[in-house]
Amino acid sequence: MIEIKTFVCNMLQENCYVVSDDTRECVIIDCGAYYEEERRAIVDYIRGQQLTPKHLLATHGHLDHHFGDNTIYDAFGLQPEVHGGDERMMSHLDRQAESLYGMRLDYEMPPVGHILDDGEQVTFGNHTWRVIATPGHSRGCVCFFDESEHVLFSGDTLFRGSIGRTDFQGGSMLQIIQSLRMLAQLPDDTRVYCGHGPATTIGDELRMNPYMDR
Repeated sequence: MIEIKTFVCNMLQENCYVVSDDTRECVIIDCGAYYEEERRAIVDYIRGQQLTPKHLLATHGHLDHHFGDNTIYDAFGLQPEVHGGDERMMSHLDRQAESLYGMRLDYEMPPVGHILDDGEQVTFGNHTWRVIATPGHSRGCVCFFDESEHVLFSGDTLFRGSIGRTDFQGGSMLQIIQSLRMLAQLPDDTRVYCGHGPATTIGDELRMNPYMDR
């Protein structure tokens, strides 16, 4: 059984997840911690629970999901793992800061440590997750699916009752609709942990989300 701890981060209320199991190994998904108290809360939780972080996973390359990557690197030595479609974007997070937020990053971001592929398996503790490529919000969007527990981390591909924007560079409405149709094939009871906002299920989204269609 996995334990999921959610940290709501930064000015865009992004969800960072720390996911562990009874082996005390864990993964960190989308560390968007911007403010010092957010960064400290994540590190204190990991250390307080005596967890061993194995992966810093990225659902995509937008800065609001990466503000805190340097903190995870400094504390635990982990570099972000991202799909190749967003590798270039990850090398220019400072430019995103200027163009999207009108700010300058006053710290260095760690380089990408591993390129994720569609269908790749991510392992930690007693769990194995499948990487599902879901382009549309960006070229390199992915979801992480735990088939044994019917849990999906959807990033900004799927929200409760909505979907991620497609008007950023590399976005595509056609692609995100195709990605959503693929996610719609997952079991209805799959619990979906989104990049922003509350959790949902695939079944609920099929019933109420106008973008979802089997």
